[in-house]
Amino acid sequence: MPPLPQVNTTDLYSAVALGCQAMQAALNRDDDQVPFFEARAWPDAWLRFSPAFSEAHVPGRHLNALLNAEAALGIVVDEDIIAADTRAALRAYSGPVPLPLGREQPGGPASPSGQCTFLPHNIREGFHALYALAAYRGSEHAVALAEASIAAIERYWDPKTGWDRPALEALGVRFLHDAALDTFVGGLGRAIGPLVKLYRATGLASALSLALRLAEHALAFFREDGSYDIARFGSHTHSTTCTLSGLAQLADLTGDNALLERVRAFYDRGAWQVRDALGWVIESALPDALPDRGEINNTGDLIETALILGAHGWPAYYGDAERMLRGHLLPAQLRDVSFIATANDTARSKGDDGLRDVAARLRGAFGFPAPYGHLPLGAREISFNYDIVGGAVSSLCAAWRACVTADAAGQRVNLLFDRETDGVAVESPYTHGALRLRAKRPGPLWVRLPEWVQFDQPPMLAENTPTQFAGEWLLVPRPPLNRWLTLDYPLAEREIALRHRTRTIHARLRGDAVVAMESFGAKLTFFEEME
Repeated sequence: MPPLPQVNTTDLYSAVALGCQAMQAALNRDDDQVPFFEARAWPDAWLRFSPAFSEAHVPGRHLNALLNAEAALGIVVDEDIIAADTRAALRAYSGPVPLPLGREQPGGPASPSGQCTFLPHNIREGFHALYALAAYRGSEHAVALAEASIAAIERYWDPKTGWDRPALEALGVRFLHDAALDTFVGGLGRAIGPLVKLYRATGLASALSLALRLAEHALAFFREDGSYDIARFGSHTHSTTCTLSGLAQLADLTGDNALLERVRAFYDRGAWQVRDALGWVIESALPDALPDRGEINNTGDLIETALILGAHGWPAYYGDAERMLRGHLLPAQLRDVSFIATANDTARSKGDDGLRDVAARLRGAFGFPAPYGHLPLGAREISFNYDIVGGAVSSLCAAWRACVTADAAGQRVNLLFDRETDGVAVESPYTHGALRLRAKRPGPLWVRLPEWVQFDQPPMLAENTPTQFAGEWLLVPRPPLNRWLTLDYPLAEREIALRHRTRTIHARLRGDAVVAMESFGAKLTFFEEME
């Protein structure tokens, strides 16, 4: 398996579009278009149903991402795909209690009557489905179902005693056990983020009430000192990062500065127990876990958290978000699928949709990469589980929205990607050789200066267009309208060391993009080898 061609890490739009393409190819034609969950690319390639996640988890991730991409970027989404994901999501809620439940086998009955599976971990994804349908499709049924689900949680869960298992089991609900997920953070804590989104979109008071209640409980985990402890959080690091992101969203909604400081403390300290400087995050915090196997969901959560911190007066976090995007999330998207073995005609003739066109259906996916490539050292397989695609695309949509923002002080260029809004057009230094800006309406223009850019004095962008430094911003108080302004600076090259459990990985950056990295003989790598 040779090194892969370098991925274009400058274009958010194409990454979102390809991710949406992968999600729309995930439906199982042998199972009423319910999406697959597991997706393995190597050594053999297949897609598989999961009784825990195919209906109770994946549709929520996909609806949240697809409809978000449609609204934010204008991505064209097939309404038949949305209808299929909606059917699957609502099927998960059609059991004896309005919680996201699963079926034991694919091809089963239309509703999970009788015995059905329940993993509290999936409540986050259930609410993501209901939020997306309410926010982007105006579904009153989704709002009513969300309200019923919140009431069920209040009825069957207590912060001190946990779930009322006997009562739920008496209804035919079979609890699934997963040691990595059997903590508050691995279960209900994850739901804070979509509850905040649901409240923003609908004003549903019970959603905010439950989010606040869960956040109060979460403070026992996310402590003032920002520490991380696997015994407290559980080993599933995505649960930790998505709960962190949810707390950031709640603090942003409520203006709770104390909560935001708690988020910041963990971001600055505890997160570094499981992440590196490019935003790679280990998939499992267990001591014997593969040291270079990550999970892109986690990186996306850190990016979304950093964007909120940046918007609240700490612009350096925008720099961290951009470095994570350019240095890890975008390179890790699967674009070259030539190494994936396709199913043979005999397998296809058996009618197993999980063996059909796997390579093409996985193009645009995200999974469990190392910092240097798709195949972490010591790994025996490469997988791109479909729920992760939804998580990554949702985070890319958040980055797209955050590239350029406006507030009472003017317009702000936060991330240096090509982007155009009603108020300003931006041409990135990564694609145009220099940063170019064009104000389209009156008012101050604020441009974030990366930490590796050094100016002795405020640069003159054009004749009669003075600038001034304002902390980490370059302020253009009165930019001329509809005239390109050029801020010319080199994309500084530097080397950084990524500290992992068993090795230090050296990388060379140009600006915030990786141009070379040590890979120790690994295959299917993202970058040129360090010299």
